[in-house]
Amino acid sequence: MLPLFATLFLALALGACAAPPADTAAASPPAPAAPPAEAVGDPLQLDYSCRVDSDCEVKNVGNCCGYFPACVNKDAQPDPAAVQARCAESGMASVCGFREIQACSCVDNRCEAAGQSAGPLQ
Repeated sequence: MLPLFATLFLALALGACAAPPADTAAASPPAPAAPPAEAVGDPLQLDYSCRVDSDCEVKNVGNCCGYFPACVNKDAQPDPAAVQARCAESGMASVCGFREIQACSCVDNRCEAAGQSAGPLQ
């Protein structure tokens, strides 16, 4: 009696692992894959370019801790949520804290914090 149950169990186990019929696999072609996010452009690449001081603004660009102000091009669209998602995906962390930025200036065609000193971190 035991060999009969062992044979039935083995047959059921092998049947469960069998491939689907050939006509079922051919009937539904795989759906096209969505293009990777990098193919569209990395939303985390910010525009720091400028010609004059008024091209720059202080914006929250985010970091792994959360809020992080930086001087970027006034038309740049930072995505702090995407920054935190990237940190979570890669298991990265960052130093928490930031310097308060009062104004920005255009230095060598790049937006920089104006008159930054080694003041205390916020």
